[in-house]
Amino acid sequence: MPRRTKTKTGFDKFFDEQMKSPSFAKDYAEARGEVDAIDNMVRALDVAREKSGLTKADLAAAIDARPEVVRRLFTAKNPNPTLSTLIRLAAAVGYRLELVRDTKPRRPSSSSKAATGSSGPG
Repeated sequence: MPRRTKTKTGFDKFFDEQMKSPSFAKDYAEARGEVDAIDNMVRALDVAREKSGLTKADLAAAIDARPEVVRRLFTAKNPNPTLSTLIRLAAAVGYRLELVRDTKPRRPSSSSKAATGSSGPG
């Protein structure tokens, strides 16, 4: 049976064209990295929840949240929890969040420098 190729949508074509711009590609890669990091954290917390034997409802009760909040967090395609929520979830399953130096430090973008008013830690 021949393999069907996916027809590119108008958006796919637009996106491909935008990715030719180095600044767009750089900004996209940074944003995608942030989304992936959050997603990886949420998935790791869900694995820890499962290993601890807690149901999503049990975990919700442990952090004083409605069960549907935790259920949505663990089933959403692109979750976007607050740092406070991540800290509370981690503690409820016996973990803590920790800041670890990246082995490949990257320079902050000009927008993050402007937002903080500094060039980063000294």
